[in-house]
Amino acid sequence: MEASLSLNIDGCQCMRQNGCMPTIELLPLRDLQSCCSPVTGEVMSAQHAESLAKTLKALADPARLRLLSMVAAHQDREACVCDLTEPLGLSQPTVSHHLKVLVDAGFLTRSKRGTWAYYALADGSLDAVAQLLAVPA
Repeated sequence: MEASLSLNIDGCQCMRQNGCMPTIELLPLRDLQSCCSPVTGEVMSAQHAESLAKTLKALADPARLRLLSMVAAHQDREACVCDLTEPLGLSQPTVSHHLKVLVDAGFLTRSKRGTWAYYALADGSLDAVAQLLAVPA
């Protein structure tokens, strides 16, 4: 009985269907490199992994991600620490700590004007994260 079922499996599965099932042509995959992440292409070196971990650690905090987006959205991509404290709902020392981590990681630059510190998005800093995810040749 099992042998006859295997020969007619489509007939057994689609007894109530009148007609043929439509078929579609699959599009060919043109370039595997362009569709898949380069991180999965080969093993990452220890030095590359260390650099990537440090960078991602700086971004692995919701307050820091919000700070980056706030500075990026601010006029001239620059903001005073006094403008960033209230929207986050954190104390000024806590905000300053998070900003220092982002400066140390290279995402922001800091300039002092009078008693206030101003933070600006570092040129190409977010592009650097994308570069870190690409495996070097």
